[in-house]
Amino acid sequence: MEGIEQVTQLDDTRLRWVADIGGKRHEWDAEITEQTPDTRIAWRSVDGYHNEGVVTFEKIGPDVTRINVEFEYEPEGLVEKTGSAIGADDLQVEQDLARFKALVEQTGGAAEGWRGEVREGRPESAPSEKPGPLGQDVVTESST
Repeated sequence: MEGIEQVTQLDDTRLRWVADIGGKRHEWDAEITEQTPDTRIAWRSVDGYHNEGVVTFEKIGPDVTRINVEFEYEPEGLVEKTGSAIGADDLQVEQDLARFKALVEQTGGAAEGWRGEVREGRPESAPSEKPGPLGQDVVTESST
């Protein structure tokens, strides 16, 4: 993702983000509020830059997965507010999804990481052993 400088997983449900957004550096912690391996992940920031959203993965064929991204954030400052007004944020998400699609298609699957379930911000199960649904083709959608 362009603009994202660093993401550090602090534990099973907490992440530390550092990003350059509209030329301004932002840092925030986020918690995973819901996670169903290979299906859905939802998050919300708990401090710093306010944002929240959900990503869903829907297998629509043997080697095809649809990814839908929905997120909300509060633009800060003139540059971010102007960018949001002209749709630069939507374009950025679409470009990031295109890069993610290329990465998945090149590597052939999901990234490694903890794959347990999370409900209401708390881990509920052990990691899943089954392979992810991401196949050769990825269809992406987004909304902000």
